[in-house]
Amino acid sequence: MDFLQVLRHRRMVRSYRDAPVSASQIARITAAGTRAPSAGGTKGQRFVVITDPVIISKLAAAAGEEDYVKRGFAPWLSAAPAIIVVCVDPTAYAERYARPDKERSQVADAVTGEWEVPYWWVDAGASLMAILLAAVDEELAAGFLGGHAVDGSHELLDIPEEVEVVGFVTIGHPAPEPRRQAAEPGAGVSGGVIHHDSWTS
Repeated sequence: MDFLQVLRHRRMVRSYRDAPVSASQIARITAAGTRAPSAGGTKGQRFVVITDPVIISKLAAAAGEEDYVKRGFAPWLSAAPAIIVVCVDPTAYAERYARPDKERSQVADAVTGEWEVPYWWVDAGASLMAILLAAVDEELAAGFLGGHAVDGSHELLDIPEEVEVVGFVTIGHPAPEPRRQAAEPGAGVSGGVIHHDSWTS
């Protein structure tokens, strides 16, 4: 699919048809996430690919899908044939920027170790977008649920404590949804979102 078409078709989808997604499609979508840039070439992004219906059901329960459905919505996580859990390992960045070729003080306080910008979140976002766009390129749909919304995901998926769960990308064939009016880019934002040469331009 043409790249601009991919961008135009990308939207968050939370309802899926009961149709399978091939292992090769999931592999290509996940591989796209690994191609995203990372600060210092750290490659601290991590992914857990879930296709086991039992585990998906447990995730849906942990996310409170029962209450979600009671509010009138279609099942979301439990209806997705695949879920990619986007994670990031902050310790990998600490190790990378402690090496001789990096001046760690440029990104973190030398005394406290606190980072001015936690770049692992930037990298995770880059991977997330790559995954969302790759799903559209495969003529599939994807939705995103923040990691904070699923209780006990570390224990359920055996994710190490030091690894942060950024969120869950549901992937599948989109089910028909009520037609929604697409908002213009920057709609609802005072002054828009794109500026040229200076903020006030």
